[in-house]
Amino acid sequence: MTDNQKTHKSDWLYFLISGAVTVFLLWFYPAWFWLGLPFTLTYLTKALNAL
Repeated sequence: MTDNQKTHKSDWLYFLISGAVTVFLLWFYPAWFWLGLPFTLTYLTKALNAL
């Protein structure tokens, strides 16, 4: 059970980091923000255990 929780904690961390990168790209390079979306959405679904 602790391995499952550890996995979800790291997924939440990756989601937050990729979300921050996506917001950064949206602010400074709006034409390229879509590059961060697959990572953000993938780790969100993994953190919510929907994948």
